[in-house]
Parts: sequence; C-alpha cells; structure tokens
Amino acid sequence: MRVIIVGGGKLGYKLAESLSQQENDVVVMDIDDHTLEKVDENLDVLSIKSNGVRIETLKQLQIEHSDLTIAVTGSDETNILVASMAKKMGCRKVIARVRNPEYADQVDFIKASMKLDHIVNPELATAKEIVKYLLKSQALYMEDFIKNKVGMVDFRVQDLKGLAGKKIKNLGLDEPILVVAISRNGEIIIPHGETDILAKDTIYLMGEKESINAFSKKYMGPREVRATRKVLLIGGGRITYYLANKLIENGVDVKIIEQDKERCEYLAENIKGGLIIYGDGTDVDLLNAENMGDMDALVSLTGLDEENLLIALLAKQCGVNKTIAKVSRTNYIPIIEQLGIDIAINSILITAGEILRFVRGGRVVSLSLLLGGQAEVLEIIAQEKSKIVGTRLADLGLPKGIIIAAVLHENKIVIPKGNSVIHPGDRVVVFCLQAEVVNLKKYFYTAKGGFINELWGGYKSSGKSSPF
Repeated sequence: MRVIIVGGGKLGYKLAESLSQQENDVVVMDIDDHTLEKVDENLDVLSIKSNGVRIETLKQLQIEHSDLTIAVTGSDETNILVASMAKKMGCRKVIARVRNPEYADQVDFIKASMKLDHIVNPELATAKEIVKYLLKSQALYMEDFIKNKVGMVDFRVQDLKGLAGKKIKNLGLDEPILVVAISRNGEIIIPHGETDILAKDTIYLMGEKESINAFSKKYMGPREVRATRKVLLIGGGRITYYLANKLIENGVDVKIIEQDKERCEYLAENIKGGLIIYGDGTDVDLLNAENMGDMDALVSLTGLDEENLLIALLAKQCGVNKTIAKVSRTNYIPIIEQLGIDIAINSILITAGEILRFVRGGRVVSLSLLLGGQAEVLEIIAQEKSKIVGTRLADLGLPKGIIIAAVLHENKIVIPKGNSVIHPGDRVVVFCLQAEVVNLKKYFYTAKGGFINELWGGYKSSGKSSPF
C-alpha cells in the first residue's frame, strides 16, 4: 500500500512508524528540516520537504496512484485542503485531522462537501476514552471487545497479593481468562507456563469480564468503587472542553482549574455548566481550598507531562479514587502507571489507533495500541476464505507474537486452545506484537483479494467509515 503522510509531527511520526513496519511504501512530507531529520534517522520511509498544498509536489508523488493520504499538519484548514486536493487528484482514500471545537458539529458537512473519507479529532477521541473510564463504577480500567463481553486489563503485580514469584502455570486460571503479555522494564514479554512473575511487572489479562473481576478478587486486587459524581480537571485545553461537556451531560459535577484568564472566559462561555476557577493547578493551597480530597476523580490535562504526573500523584495521596494524567511522551506511560496513577493517557496513541483501524478496513472492529505502539489488540471478523478459518490453531504455525485471545462463536465467548477452530463470521480478539503485524495479514486476509482489497472492501457497501 502506498501512503502519503503530510505533517511529520508526533502523530505523523507515529503513523509513519506503524505503517512502515507493515510492508507499506510510506512518504512523509513536511516543511521543517528538524522534523524531517528525525524521520530520516529513525524510519525507513521517504521524506520530502514541501508544502502539502502544492499541486506540483502531489503530481510528482503520483498522487493518483496512492492508496491513502493522511493530512496531520498543525492547521485544520490545511489538513482539510490537502486531503480534499489529494482526493480530487485521484488518491483512493484520504484522512484529515481536524481539532478545532468550532468544527465539531460540522464534521459530516465537511466530509461530504470536501469529499473526505475520514476525519479524526485527537482531543475528542481522548475525551471519549476518559469518559468511558470515569463513568464506570468498577475499579478496573478495561478495554472492551466483542460487544463489551470481553475485557482486557493490566494489573501492577505489586497491587495484587501473593502473585509475585509465581509462574504463569501456577496462577490457577481455570476460568476463561488468559495472560497475553507481561510488561517488564518497558518491554513486552509474551509469557508461557514457566514464565516467572516479578514484583515490578505489569501483566495483561484478557477474558470474560466476570472472570477478570474474579481474578482480581482472588488476589486482593482493586475493588468496586463508588460512582463518579465529582471530577476536578486541571488545565483548560481542548480535551478539557470536550471532556467537561460530556461529563456534565451525564450528570457529573465538574470543576476546572485553568491559569490563563482569557481561556477561563472562553470555557465559561462554551461549557454548559461546571465551575471554572482561575488559578494555578499546581498550587497545593488552591487544590486543598477546592476540596481535592473529596473528589471522585482528578484528571490532569496541562501541557506539561511532569506537572500532570505530580498533580495526579498528589491527588492519589489525598485519597482521590481515580486519577488520570495526560502524557505526550509514550515512554513515560509504564513509569507513571507503576507509580500508582490509574491511567496515563496519550492522545497520539489513541488517534493513531483510530486511524489504523480505519486503514485496516471494515473487518477490523476495534484496535488499541499498547506501550507506545509496541503491541496491538484487534477485534477482527473472520472471513470464510482467510487462513485462520477452518484449521486447528495448533496447526496454523502462528508466530509467538500473535495470540488468539478470545473468540465469539454462536454468541458464546471461547478462550481458545490448540485444538480450537475459528469459523467464518466469528469475532476474534488478537494480541499482536508490532513486529508481527505483517504476518497477521497472512492469517486474516484472503490471498486472492489481497490486503488492499480488504482494506477498502468493508466500506463500499455502506459508504460509512466502518460498517461496525
């Protein structure tokens, strides 16, 4: 597949990194020398210094023979224009990043009038992920798959009693549940029965939600917590704008602390409820004056990772049930979560996951990136002629980095074993190391149609971004 990425910033870089590891021809275009230097030094892609709106450059790149153009520059208007131009010049599919809240209620009109196939909004997508966690009454943060029947959760081993020092085979996992990975010192390990669990590990479990909760209870893990009714948001950026409105719509009391007076005025005018406080979110006296310890949750969304980390840690020490810190550096995520903060959330990974799901085609229902993109979890609809169907899993020769974690067959959840067989139409949850994504295509996409045909085949019948 031939992909042109216009804008080599954090999101463009992450997309180029992921797509270039999957046997795609990737071109990154930017006007900044430093940005292109980083791309050249670290990625196996073609970089071009040019403005994406130059017709001459697009012609030189033979845009009419490209499969996908992704516009992720710092300007919404430029992204819309680049994607629209690429589409009109013959590119098969185009995606634009549009972040301005003023465009949020016009997305459908922009897509239709400018002939765009997909629009992503990182801040809105991030806010949705945070809301999904905050509104759950359970202490565990689960990724949901197979119509919310299957969950994936990560446990810090130090939070579980009696788990450290055990081997995987001695965990007593009789329930439909599977340890799919271990994070150790920032690296992903695919475990087996003899793998020892260390105190500083983070383990990733997947299975039926009831089974995961039973596992947590067995090892004295996080218990049920009270419903979220009061939330304190630190920082008044775009994520806060979307997040506050969504929480208020769900009956949650929201306080926002923002140190820019003009921004406070904007939020007061555009958020339908809540209390906007002009002040420094790192001021301990202010936090205490606003009764931080009485909050059900705190979300730190300033522009500095270190501030978000410290504020969230302080909130945890004051007894706040749920704490979330926004981080821009993906290598911070495992460190932050080891310190006791519930979630370290990264807009780049969330947005990249959304775009990659769109790119993979209509048969990929959902996709999540783990640990800075070292691994993916996908929910895929099995097709009749794909290699994964009709053969015992033990006979498929799946690489070690691809794990079939759960299957929905005839409305029943199955944690598969070696003699399990996947049938056409089954929903399959797959844990896959980034290095094995190329091999994943061999098992889930038909040889006759090829990956490109599968890529777009799911959209033709409905005309929507995804039929699921």
